[in-house]
Amino acid sequence: MAKTILITGANGNLGTAVVKKFLEEDYKVIGVDHSGNHLGFANNHPQFELHAVNLADEAASDTFAKEAISLYKQIDGALLLAGGFAMGDIAATDGEALRKMFTLNFETAYYLVRPLFQHMMENGYGRIVLVGARPALQPEAGKNLIGYALSKSLLVQLANLLNEAAKGKNVVVSVIAPSTIDTPANRADMPKADFESWVKPAEIAEVLEFICSGKSDPLRKSVYHLYGNA
Repeated sequence: MAKTILITGANGNLGTAVVKKFLEEDYKVIGVDHSGNHLGFANNHPQFELHAVNLADEAASDTFAKEAISLYKQIDGALLLAGGFAMGDIAATDGEALRKMFTLNFETAYYLVRPLFQHMMENGYGRIVLVGARPALQPEAGKNLIGYALSKSLLVQLANLLNEAAKGKNVVVSVIAPSTIDTPANRADMPKADFESWVKPAEIAEVLEFICSGKSDPLRKSVYHLYGNA
C-alpha cells in the first residue's frame, strides 16, 4: 500500500519538486498551499490532492490535520516546507519583524506537528521533516538574519524535544538545513552568485524521499546539512 505523505508549501519552488518526486515514487500526496499554479502536472493525478489551509491559524491547521487523519487513517509522513525569509541584523529586527518570522517559519509547522506527532505516536510509526537553515546552525551565517535564524533554530530544538518524547517508537522528526536553494527568485536576487554551488530542489526532494522510504529507518535525531558546494 502506498504511503500517505502530507506536503506543505506544495506550490513553492521546493514544494513543486518534492510533489513531483513523491508522485513519481507512487506515494499518496496531500498537498497544502494557497494555489496550484506550478502543479499542473499533478492536477489529474489519482494520487494527489491539494488543499488551501491558513497554516498560521492554529484552529484551521488542527482541523485540517484531524480531517486528513480521519479520512486516511494513517499519515505516514509530513514534509513541512512552508516558510519565509527576511534579512535583518539586530538593529533592523524589531518585535514585529521577529513575530513575522516566528509565524512564517515556526507556527506554520508547529500547528500541524502537534496533531500529526500525536497521531504518529499512537500508530507507532511516522516521519516528520522540518526545514531548518544553515544560519540557524552557524552563527556566522545568521548574524544578519536574526529573525530568520532564530525562527529556524526553534524548529531544530522542536525536533530534539520530540525525538526524546518518541524514544522506543518508530517515529522520527528530522530537520533539513539547506544552504541557498537554486530557485529563479534566488538567482534574480543574487545574479552574480555561483549558481552551480547551490543545492537544487530536486536534490532536496531525493533526500526527503530517502527519509520517508524506509531506507532511513536506522537514523534518529537527524539534521541533514544540504549545503551543496556552497
